[in-house]
Amino acid sequence: MFKLVVHILLFIILTIITQVGGIIYILSTLFFNRQSSTRIKQLVLFITSYLIITFIAIPNIAPLMGRQKIENSKFVTNHNFLTLLCNRNYVTPELNNTIKKTGWELGKKYSGIQLVYLDANFPFLNGFPLLPHLSHNDGKKIDLSFIYKTKSGSLSNEKPSHSGYGIFESPKKHESNTSLLCKKKGYWQYDFTKYLTLGSTDNLFFALKENRILLSILSKQKSVSKIFIEPHLKSRLQLNSTKIRFHGCKAVRHDDHIHLQIK
Repeated sequence: MFKLVVHILLFIILTIITQVGGIIYILSTLFFNRQSSTRIKQLVLFITSYLIITFIAIPNIAPLMGRQKIENSKFVTNHNFLTLLCNRNYVTPELNNTIKKTGWELGKKYSGIQLVYLDANFPFLNGFPLLPHLSHNDGKKIDLSFIYKTKSGSLSNEKPSHSGYGIFESPKKHESNTSLLCKKKGYWQYDFTKYLTLGSTDNLFFALKENRILLSILSKQKSVSKIFIEPHLKSRLQLNSTKIRFHGCKAVRHDDHIHLQIK
């Protein structure tokens, strides 16, 4: 009974994190139960199978289901390898094109600077949740990182947290503090991502001018329907597009990343 509970828990956890990991785990476990092999061999088979399926099979199968792996290039890249390892880098062809176009425009404006993405969507099944996100379930949403600069003022592709989340560009004294207002209303989860940084650095700073340009590039694209950032950042960056809006207190803070979605 204990072993069964462990198998079920591992199946659930791997499914939540990677979408396909739970199925691969169960299949590899069933195979080796028949072979009476050691646990080390079971682990090796699971890891090998998972890597082959994740990096070779899924990128070729996902387009049949209407999604594509995000194309990394000198203009677009992932921030954390876990995004790729956990199959969280899939979008619709339309969003893929939007990302490529934005990265190209940004790279041409600032040589060497890339559009850095965080979590996108899983490769299969509309409606399948990509936790902890509320809406990344149809291939049309993606989180993008802000642009940061070093103490010397040079632009950098590095980010202040290893996960890409949790290091906030907090409101100044004269700006609206949405986080405080939401937490007063009982939305305790609003700044929960501060616990999910996976480590951080304090030598990077929010690039005001460059983020304004990035958000302007995004908002001018016809395919884009909504962009979520914190209200104080929209005000600070002097952005007027109606596409850029507040996401509501039921979500989490968006002064550590940009949420983008297309029509």
